[in-house]
Amino acid sequence: MELTHIFEPITINGLTIKNRMVVSAMASCYCSEDGMPTEKFMAYHERKARGGFGAIITEDFCVCPEAGAFKRLGGLWNDEQMKAYRAFTQRIHDAGAKIIVQLYHAGRQTSSRVTGVQCVAPSAIKDPTVGETPHALTVDEIHALEQRFVDAAVRAKAAGFDGVEIHGAHGYLINQFASPYSNKRSDEYGGTTVNRARFATEVIAAVRAAVGADFPIIYRMSSVEFVPGGLQLEETKVIARLVEEAGADLIHVSQGVFASCRNIIPPFAIPVAGFADHAAAIKQAVKVPVMAVGRINDPLLADTIIATGKADLCAMGRASLADPDMPNKAREGRLCDVNRCIGCLQGCDGELEQGLPIRCLVNPLTGKEDEYDLSPVSEPRRVVVVGGGVSGCEAALVAARRGHTVTLLESSQELGGQWLAAAAPLAKGDFTSFVAWQQRQLEQLGVEVLLGVEATRETIDGLAPDAVILAVGSRPAMPPIPGLREYGVVAQDILRGRAEFGNRAVVIGGGLVGAETADFVAEGGSSDVTIVEMLDQIVRDGEPAPTSFLLERLAAHGVNVLTSAAVKSVEADAVVYEKSGDQVRLGDVDTVIVAIGARANTNLAGTLADAPYQVVSVGDCNERAKNGYRGIQEGFEAGLRV
Repeated sequence: MELTHIFEPITINGLTIKNRMVVSAMASCYCSEDGMPTEKFMAYHERKARGGFGAIITEDFCVCPEAGAFKRLGGLWNDEQMKAYRAFTQRIHDAGAKIIVQLYHAGRQTSSRVTGVQCVAPSAIKDPTVGETPHALTVDEIHALEQRFVDAAVRAKAAGFDGVEIHGAHGYLINQFASPYSNKRSDEYGGTTVNRARFATEVIAAVRAAVGADFPIIYRMSSVEFVPGGLQLEETKVIARLVEEAGADLIHVSQGVFASCRNIIPPFAIPVAGFADHAAAIKQAVKVPVMAVGRINDPLLADTIIATGKADLCAMGRASLADPDMPNKAREGRLCDVNRCIGCLQGCDGELEQGLPIRCLVNPLTGKEDEYDLSPVSEPRRVVVVGGGVSGCEAALVAARRGHTVTLLESSQELGGQWLAAAAPLAKGDFTSFVAWQQRQLEQLGVEVLLGVEATRETIDGLAPDAVILAVGSRPAMPPIPGLREYGVVAQDILRGRAEFGNRAVVIGGGLVGAETADFVAEGGSSDVTIVEMLDQIVRDGEPAPTSFLLERLAAHGVNVLTSAAVKSVEADAVVYEKSGDQVRLGDVDTVIVAIGARANTNLAGTLADAPYQVVSVGDCNERAKNGYRGIQEGFEAGLRV
């Protein structure tokens, strides 16, 4: 398919953007605590510009020191910051992209733990995700904050930014005023749609007056908030018309608030481009261009959205984390070389939730553009990688990229390892795209892949390596529970179709693997499914957004969840567990699925302890089993080190 739409230039109030692919704002936490750009921040954005994106919207820049929901965000609240960002905007321009700054205030969606002061809001109502009662802004304070947005916009223009995006989405302060979910005022800033939108329209009008008629202003809005009493599409159409009238040149249609965060950063459970129809609805209501966002992870998707008239541009934030070169690859017709975002949220949102800078599971280079060096080595080595799971494949392709001669040994007849089982549960089909991408890169890099080879010390010695990377994974944990080995089947065999399951299944272990397997067998026809978990809750190892969808499906399927329960024995047709001091026998069981965890496979490492070559273990065989993000990261770094 020829991509004729995403590569058409578009002009927004005098600003010509070379294509329709835009990097949306994503909190990265790469700046310093005083809002200044670091080399990491600049290299991260510059990489996307060199990759061919038409425009980049920076993460939410604070309009005052207490505005941020996270630490280490950018800021434009004083003139010193303006001077610092001039070098940044020049780098992005030199790399071929336009750069737009997003201006925001978090309002009640921050806390004194982050800012050191009481948060503010239109009304003194706690955000359910924060739990601190905000100060209700007076009219004078509202006007003062409006001036903060104006001052920041003026600094942005002076610093060389090509436009500003006013953040009126995601439950932040401007959105809080616009929404009946958070705004309970009865003055000129509350009650009616026009009044609730007044803060937004006054900010836009004042910014327009300050920056001039020819400086682009984007307004980002949440089309649907997905909370009780929140904004719905018909009312946001009205707000879109109001902000257009106030002076917005482009409307960026997002969705959700912190209380419905899974819609702001959609995980794999939400279909790709799952909110494009919201942009299409807003586009029907306004005359200015509209930008769609939300799991648009493929150039073909973006092109089709524009071709069908749903939007004029596509924001592809997480897609840019996965592959900053996506636009260039698409232009060159190399669609099979695009590394697609799989919606796992492990490296981006998962790290952010822990107060850490964002990363990416499928692209370990994200956030390390200023640190990792992938240039060819001066002295190539002979490298053997043992294990063709995603960690081993990542190690092999990075080592090959650096110029080493690489042989990959895999005992089975296919690459992917446990990742293939991880891709089997509901809504995780995109996970296989990463395995397909890795295989293609291995082929293009000339890695010798030997399938069906059981690696031994003798096999490896025979290849005369200079370095060996072990990525042999883990083995299912089988604690000494009577009958477990005789009658239990491991979850991975169920997920890969290597074992059958019946109508009444018991899953031992309620971590992510166990819960996803229970969901899998319930969807596959098991009418009676029980999870038995020792801890007091299930899926403690999952990311919040995809876990919320998983728990909803388990409830819809009627899966029985037993927490704080320990399995004591397994019989041919029963499972005996103990809960609250009582032993209970579940009878008429035809399938017992074991998902208790995994143990690192260190056998081969032991035989190589005295090897005359460098040996590095990565992934699940390195000390302990781990999630995909950590395992792939280890593989990548091992490929750099050898």
